[in-house]
Amino acid sequence: MSVMPVMSREGDWTVEDLKGLPNDGLQYELADGVLLVSPAPRPVHQRVIGNLNELLRAAVPPELEVFFAPLDFQPSRRTSLQPDLLVVRRSDVGELNITVPLLLAVEVLSPSTRAKDLLLKHGLYRESGVASYWVVDPLVPSLTAWQLVDGAYVEVAHVERDQATTLTAPFEVTVTPARLLG
Repeated sequence: MSVMPVMSREGDWTVEDLKGLPNDGLQYELADGVLLVSPAPRPVHQRVIGNLNELLRAAVPPELEVFFAPLDFQPSRRTSLQPDLLVVRRSDVGELNITVPLLLAVEVLSPSTRAKDLLLKHGLYRESGVASYWVVDPLVPSLTAWQLVDGAYVEVAHVERDQATTLTAPFEVTVTPARLLG
């Protein structure tokens, strides 16, 4: 199953419309007013998220917080995204969602989300001022990291398998892609 817009309608979807959608295990996101639906993730996807979550939580400074999906990042009325993992300042955490630019958004690729994560979300995170964006591909395994510089993402790391990289934003952490699968 691939990511697809659903429920055609007149006009754009908004974050208010998300409240009426079912809690059915599917992921509902908005991209510039278009509703996107993704299937529930596979075990390998969840394993990578869990391991990376543990790695980030062990290194996060006290003024920042790590969250995992589902948690909405809503930079506008027409955009609501659920990164697999995200890092924000504790002071920026809202009651229901996050509306200020994230310090880090992480997406773990799966067959149904690959294009959405590499193209659509890459652009939406950049436009929304997300400072760092990481993509983990469990199939290789690999990690690619971008940093926002003057409104554009600049690749700061790409490692595969047993290669390690130490990333410094939003805080220092060393990641080895193959270890995320274990």
